[in-house]
Amino acid sequence: MTLNKMLCSLVTAGALSLGSSSAFSAEYDITVVNLTRGIHFTPLLVAAHDESTSLFSAGSTASANLQAMAEGGDISGLATDLNGVSATVIENPASGLLAPGANTSFTLNTGQSTTNTRLSVVSMMLPTNDGFIGLSSASLPTTVGQRMVFNVNAYDAGTEANNELRGSGTAGQAGFPTPGPIDSGTYAAGTGGTGISASAEGYVHIHRNVLGDSNDTGGNSDIFPTIHRWLNPVARVTVTLRAN
Repeated sequence: MTLNKMLCSLVTAGALSLGSSSAFSAEYDITVVNLTRGIHFTPLLVAAHDESTSLFSAGSTASANLQAMAEGGDISGLATDLNGVSATVIENPASGLLAPGANTSFTLNTGQSTTNTRLSVVSMMLPTNDGFIGLSSASLPTTVGQRMVFNVNAYDAGTEANNELRGSGTAGQAGFPTPGPIDSGTYAAGTGGTGISASAEGYVHIHRNVLGDSNDTGGNSDIFPTIHRWLNPVARVTVTLRAN
């Protein structure tokens, strides 16, 4: 599935997910903010789950479904994993890419679950080969009105060499996808790069950032350092317990 097609399908799926309601044990107001200068986030995956569940662990090998998210923005596999452990899952709350400086707010309702007390948030960072924002199994607020703020770092899945070139975004294939604003416009990637010499690290780690160059139709990289470099944190997640 191409990223553009997935964006369209997720808009519908996200609307259905956000629009549902039921009796609940906890209801949270959540806001995710993109803090970067020029990085877009692919459709977010947000989940409340039990304390034994983890989408990734720094220093460990990425799962195939984490790889699909980090290399191409495909969150369907991780969503399936989470639904399999009865997590409360919200897909694509921003209804597409989350632009630099933009934010999205939504409500997460854990229904009748009393064990979904941890929060995870992931999304691919564009343009990168396999970079992603990652909040892993953070404790959710427990008191009504309690507000918690999480600063989120950029991670590298370690599954793809950071050649910094345009590509398909298909897991296992080199290069990053270029939907909409990554293809043209203010935040667009360059073209014609020959590729940064690199190899996949083999484990999840804090991203070393991009190298880039200033040549928009050649050079080693299709990434511009003046636009696409970042400093951690790259995202901020604010959670308030509305009711329980």
